[in-house]
Amino acid sequence: MTSGKAKILDASASRSHLDGPSFSLGNRIQRALWIVVWALAASWTPRQLAGWRRFLLRAFGATVAAGSDVRGSAKVWYPPNLVLHERAVIGPRVNCYNMGLVTLERGALVSQDAHLCGGTHNFDDAHFQLVARDITIGAQAWVCAEAFIGPGTRVGEGAVVGARAVAFGTLAPWTVYAGNPAKAVRARQRFAPLG
Repeated sequence: MTSGKAKILDASASRSHLDGPSFSLGNRIQRALWIVVWALAASWTPRQLAGWRRFLLRAFGATVAAGSDVRGSAKVWYPPNLVLHERAVIGPRVNCYNMGLVTLERGALVSQDAHLCGGTHNFDDAHFQLVARDITIGAQAWVCAEAFIGPGTRVGEGAVVGARAVAFGTLAPWTVYAGNPAKAVRARQRFAPLG
């Protein structure tokens, strides 16, 4: 079960395993409208228009703090399931597939082409029920380029998920992870946040 705001339909009733919907018609219409608005009003915008992109995200239900940013080329699947704290950044071409709640705490950075995947399926269920899990990227953590963060992952404060790493579960604070699956490779020096 997700703690986000989009209710997943029961696959046995909606027949999502046979191309039926996984979400309500209202949710699908809202997401379709969001895709169009982002494509026309934000996807082309330069870095300096972060305030405009924050406005659009908030208008569609995201919780977005001042000083945070989602780059124009990033994709946010469902704004109400996004929480960005101060100075949190979702970089270029990031795929934020936030079926569950995705939270970036203060100063967290998700670099270019990374994938935050908050949804999976129960493969032991004949109806292949969709399951959403929340993702949290801790304060001052860094998800490097092309990394994959799986459903239910908690990246600890100050942790680093290396380029192209694949992370699941709970990652310890102030630790550097690399590989597939991501494994701890060393400690990261702790520091106080800037500004």
